[in-house]
This record gives sequence, C-alpha cells and structure tokens, in this order.
Amino acid sequence: MTEIAEIIRYTADIIVTTPDGLVLLIKRGWAPHEGAWALPGGHVDPGETSLAAAARELEEETGVQATAGHLRQVGVFDRPDRDPRGRYVTVAYAVTVPADTPTQPGDDATATCWWPLDDLPPLAFDHADILAAATT
Repeated sequence: MTEIAEIIRYTADIIVTTPDGLVLLIKRGWAPHEGAWALPGGHVDPGETSLAAAARELEEETGVQATAGHLRQVGVFDRPDRDPRGRYVTVAYAVTVPADTPTQPGDDATATCWWPLDDLPPLAFDHADILAAATT
C-alpha cells in the first residue's frame, strides 16, 4: 500500500485588541474568502518562526507594529478543514494596543477596521474560533 504524504502549510494569525473592546480585522483582497473580514496573518516564511511571521504579517497587512516580545501565543489551530485550499496549521498570537492606534491596509488586505468584539461581522476561515479562544 502506498501512502500519499499530506502537504501541510504553516501560518500565523494575530488578534489585535484595544483596552476598550475593539478588534482589528482586515478585508481579504483575494480568494479564498475574497472580500470577507479576517484576522491579520499569513504564511510563515522559510527560516522564520511563527512569532516573527505574526509580527511581520501584522505590519504588512495593517501597518501596526508590534515586537515579537509583545505578542502572546493563544494556541495552535489545525482542524483539517479549516482552509479550503488544503491543510493549514496556524499558530495564533494576541496583542493589545492603544485605542487610538492607526491602521493602513497593505499586502493582501484591501481595508482595515476596528470592530466591537460584541458586534463582529462573519469571519473567514475559523477566525471566529480563534478570536473566541483569545477573548474568553
């Protein structure tokens, strides 16, 4: 019997909140879930840690700078069907920033927005689960 190796992609996602109960979301610029709201995040580059990727992706997609030392790990999310492109394993991180932190969409984000945690839009992927793990 020949076994087929599963390709697993490695990503990092970031939950950015303010002390007054807002969370930063991006509007995705391409498939999957083009036009949907999501947490900032993306692929871990070769030779990079998920922590470094989280800080890099946050700045690339939102303009928000956070050093790796300010990010705290929330958990690993690896449900096999969490991404329609295939098997993706993500490490989620969280950071709290001042309420007046400016944002600027970039990379694959077409917009950024601060949303009240108690009034969120539908989120792409399993980002509602990741957000719930970080805020409960």
